Amino acid sequence: MSKKNLCKPFYFLLRRSLTSFPQRFTSNFPPHIKLSLLHHASPHHPPPRAHTFDFNCSPGFSSKSLCSKSAVEIQSGCWNCHAAPHSAPFLVCDSCRCIQPVDCSTDYFEIFGVERKYDQEGENLEFKYKEWQKKLHPDLVHSKSQKERDFAAEQSARVIDAYRTLSKPLSRGIYLLKLNGVEIDEEQTISDPELLAEILEIREAVEEATNGDALNGILSQMQEKLQNCSNTLGHAFQNQNFEEAKLAIRRMTYYSRVIDEVIKKL
Repeated sequence: MSKKNLCKPFYFLLRRSLTSFPQRFTSNFPPHIKLSLLHHASPHHPPPRAHTFDFNCSPGFSSKSLCSKSAVEIQSGCWNCHAAPHSAPFLVCDSCRCIQPVDCSTDYFEIFGVERKYDQEGENLEFKYKEWQKKLHPDLVHSKSQKERDFAAEQSARVIDAYRTLSKPLSRGIYLLKLNGVEIDEEQTISDPELLAEILEIREAVEEATNGDALNGILSQMQEKLQNCSNTLGHAFQNQNFEEAKLAIRRMTYYSRVIDEVIKKL
């Protein structure tokens, strides 16, 4: 983008982008960017599962937190044999091996037995995830009662969501903010002129790229920016600077979307 264009009022830059940039790219943008650039937002929510869930019973990750309505109250013991929990999290009874209802007070970090922090080892999460699925997968309890099969489906779905959330830096950061009582407004408009100019410039570069070399160059640039923002986010959490964390997450959201679009175009 030329210096001349950067000096134009952002209104005209936005207006130009609406007519010159294809909808297939903007459809993948996060809602808060679409609201600013396209004057509308379309937050995506995954379709509900077969079971009925209460999305408000946990400080979890938006509507992805799967908590059964039958498990809003914390269980004091096994529903089948009434044995007290031997360890946490109490997903499976150590005495009778029955799968327990979802305990909404157990957060995703506790499910995997890791410290509640931003920096995580992916190998540790994957190992524990596979362990849980060996115990909770619905196919392993097909001969059990309908009640326990329902618990297994809900527990397995929640473990899957927990793994997907914690295994990715961006979703892990958003979830960690929510656990600290900080909500990310996905419909918030972009107020940083520098970031807005950067968004427009990168969008133009992606659209004008005509070969793999150009796209790979943009991809490399976005991956570097994403890693730098991730490092900033890690420091922000260490210092309990949640405002800085929110800014880093907004940038990471945009860079991630660009990376996805470039990969599709390659």
